[in-house]
Amino acid sequence: MSGDKSLSLRHAVATLAYRGGKVFRNAPAELADFRAAPGTRTPAEILAHIGDLLEWSVNMADGKHEWRPAGLLAWDAGVNRFFTMLEALDRRLADDTPLGFPAEKLFQGPLADALTHVGQIAILRRIEGAPIRGENYVKAEITTGRVGADQAAPRYEFD
Repeated sequence: MSGDKSLSLRHAVATLAYRGGKVFRNAPAELADFRAAPGTRTPAEILAHIGDLLEWSVNMADGKHEWRPAGLLAWDAGVNRFFTMLEALDRRLADDTPLGFPAEKLFQGPLADALTHVGQIAILRRIEGAPIRGENYVKAEITTGRVGADQAAPRYEFD
């Protein structure tokens, strides 16, 4: 895979880890089952979908267009799956094996969708009464390859 595309995708994965880590950190237990309105998904259901998207992205990187929903998990298990799948994707992007799908397709499909869903959970936290603070993400310490739960502390938050 082209070095520039690989680095860009890996930075997008690190960005997802940072933003997801912020949204999931210190989430109240009741958030998992919070439903904003009838017919909407709960944060736990959205988190399970994010995990499915990330697993799909690893499959796509390997050239397989396989979608396998894992089903609903307990909140902590869903968060663990989120970071485990990010780590698997980052490892796959870091190796020299050509991607099975174009980098642009990986970004515009599963990665952009996952970023959207992390934002949805952030909104649901606010509605539920446990908002996260706003942040200037340009100033955030987001580092390619740092995709686990241990993320840098925010540098510039605001209310």
